[in-house]
Parts: sequence; C-alpha cells; structure tokens
Amino acid sequence: MQDMNKTERTAYRKSVKLAQCALFVVLMIVSAFIRIPIPYVPVTFQTVVAVLAGLMLGPWWGAASVAVYVILGLLGLPVFANGGGGYAYVVQLTFGYIIGFIAAALVAGLLRGNGAWTFRRAAAAALAGMLANYAIGVPYFALIWRYYLNYASVWEAVFVNNMLYLPKDVVLCVLAALLAERLWKALKR
Repeated sequence: MQDMNKTERTAYRKSVKLAQCALFVVLMIVSAFIRIPIPYVPVTFQTVVAVLAGLMLGPWWGAASVAVYVILGLLGLPVFANGGGGYAYVVQLTFGYIIGFIAAALVAGLLRGNGAWTFRRAAAAALAGMLANYAIGVPYFALIWRYYLNYASVWEAVFVNNMLYLPKDVVLCVLAALLAERLWKALKR
C-alpha cells in the first residue's frame, strides 16, 4: 500500500469498507436464522451483530450495512427472523426492532468514537446501541399489538413480550464489546 498514490489508497480503503459492510450484511442474515423460537419475539443474535457493525465499522458504515439488510428484506428476500420479507413485513410485531438495528449500529458507532479502544468505552457504546434498538422496537411492537392486532393488554405487549429479553441482550452486548475490542486490537497489528 506504500507504493500507491493517494487516489489508489482512497479507492483501496473504500473497497475494504464495502467488503466489511457486505460481511456484516451476511452476518445479519445468518444471525436472523440462529434463533430460539418463542412466541411473538423470537430470540435472535441480530442486536449483537448490529451493535458489532457499529463498533467495528463506525457509525455510518455500520448503519449502512444494517440498512442494506433491511432493504433486502423489504424488497422481498426472506432474510428476516421468521424467514419472511417484503413490504408487508412492516405490520409484523418485530419490525420496529428491525428498524432499530440501524439505530443500534449508528449509536454504538457514534459512542465508540475515534478515541482509544477500551473495553469500558466499547461496552457503554454497545449497551447504548442496544437501548436505541429497544427505544424503537418496544413502542412499535406496542402500537402494532394494540392498534393493528387489537389486543387489549399493552402491559403484556411491553413487559412480557419484550422486556424479558433485556437481560439476554445486555449480556450479549457486553460480550460483543469484548469481542470488538479484541478484534480491533488484532486488526491493528
């Protein structure tokens, strides 16, 4: 890379970023199918992958990679957790979380920043990204639950069908921060 001119280095870096984004699109798809089936909200590892995208690629490239995943699903490719896709998926209970994955990557990347890599910083960014996902996913779930499906108990929608997963996501996001920190150090060598 030292014998490249400035234009070639820029093109090379962009090519590497695009390849990394493509890798995270694939990881989002794969993580949708590694799931534990539970009624209403299947347990997947997509939140962790979205957070990792933000931590590893930065806010804009990380969010872009997750947005490509969402667009692929809305175009009809069966990439969402229930093997579904298409624009009709917007009335699914969990579609708010799918939108929230973009926010999770963006927030995690923004809070990770460009400073020195520390586990504490990565963990705080990962947890904030997860909370951004929940901030979009839970209200969306409750709205679809109450106004589209006409179920009465919003309490059940919010707490029983959503908040039970919070401890799992906290643990997985902390593990994602640890993984991101180690990967970052290994890639810098």
